[in-house]
Amino acid sequence: MRDVFYSDVSAAARVLLSVPLERRTEVCLGMMQEAEVADRFLRRLGKMHPHWGNGTLRSAALRRYPVGEPSFRDPDYCSCFQMVLHHLHKDR
Repeated sequence: MRDVFYSDVSAAARVLLSVPLERRTEVCLGMMQEAEVADRFLRRLGKMHPHWGNGTLRSAALRRYPVGEPSFRDPDYCSCFQMVLHHLHKDR
């Protein structure tokens, strides 16, 4: 997976907002896996992956149509944002 920035975490968290609570971990890890595969694809073949994009978490998330970005006053969004950060930290 490419370097991760705020926009990557935000896009992934906004996807998780539209996913039932019991599936969020699965979807979060799935987006990270897709980003990893896309990154390897790009490095090996020199072109973007046809489904998961350029190897960024944002690219993998955007194909899932994230909801609009709420503020951090939304506790559900904060929870989703934290989940993404948690799994990124755990993965490294």
